[in-house]
Amino acid sequence: MTTVIKEIKSTASGIQGKILKKQKPTMSFPLRALSNVKYRPDIGFFELKGHKKVRTLTVNTVKTFAQTLRMMSLSKELIDKDDIATKREAYYVSKNWEDARFDEQPESDMVMDDLEAMFEMNREQLGFIPEEKGGEVAGRLIVIDKDERGKPLKIDCTRFGSGAYSVPISIEHLKFETNAKFILVIETAGMFQRLAKHAYWKTANCILVSMGGVPTRACRRFVRRLSEEKKIPVYAFVDGDPYGIGNIYRTLKVGSGNAAHINRYFCVPNARYLGVTPQDIIDYKLPTHPLKEVDIKRAQDALKNDPFIIHHKEWQEAFKQLIKMGVRVEQQALAKHGLNYVIDVYLPKKLKHPERFLP
Repeated sequence: MTTVIKEIKSTASGIQGKILKKQKPTMSFPLRALSNVKYRPDIGFFELKGHKKVRTLTVNTVKTFAQTLRMMSLSKELIDKDDIATKREAYYVSKNWEDARFDEQPESDMVMDDLEAMFEMNREQLGFIPEEKGGEVAGRLIVIDKDERGKPLKIDCTRFGSGAYSVPISIEHLKFETNAKFILVIETAGMFQRLAKHAYWKTANCILVSMGGVPTRACRRFVRRLSEEKKIPVYAFVDGDPYGIGNIYRTLKVGSGNAAHINRYFCVPNARYLGVTPQDIIDYKLPTHPLKEVDIKRAQDALKNDPFIIHHKEWQEAFKQLIKMGVRVEQQALAKHGLNYVIDVYLPKKLKHPERFLP
């Protein structure tokens, strides 16, 4: 019996036991918020502090209580049958649950998140998978997957022409072969396409990974496993703004407050920030955009409440510099100096001094 099945049965038995004793059953979930996480650099990712919320069966909570139990039952069924369900499919399955059905998918997503937090397992372990892609990869890497008969299948990430290898939703079974010097994770699909088209991975002997904004769990897990198993560094190349730094990069490196119960699986603690930095704006005379109110608020909130930013003086200074300058910068701003300036000048110059990268 799997650990997940044991946890589900134990929880269900506990609820049943209280009902038979005519007591009000309860469920306990870790509080999923930035205020309930701590950052320890020796561990490398956000951990839960321990604050919990308790859901007690009452007239007001009966529907959510029932939905949580039905979702647990669906998870057990999926695991028993070695099957999977997308988040969207799980929502539609609930239409058979009569009064316990979900009216909208955000409701089912929230209950699924509650189960993750309660069991401290990721949703893939519970049998649920996301719909989004996991990211794209090009460069010095051979991914060893399995074909439809379960036999090893080697996929060469240098041989996709103008395309790229797509990271699958489930990556635990994958194996890797590479002699690359580093992994360069890139925020925007446009910058990834430029570097891939000009085979920058060949010039720099590296692996390129497109995050496409905030990286999916599969993308983060892929980079984490690849970097740890092959012992190669990870460098992040994102926009120089509070969102790129405080959401995209921070989520890649240490995780998020909302998913602190599973950050240990999906963050990349050894990632370092290559750029674009606030100082790059000055050094490379880059064109910028004014910070919006939401940008300023995000930066100020990070300085006050984000354990990762608070821990690193370098990041505090970077955020303060952005606020003082009142601007934000995009990766593509480097095109001011020529479309391939990023390949010919910016990245080579940066990569000569990785010790200067932000933490």
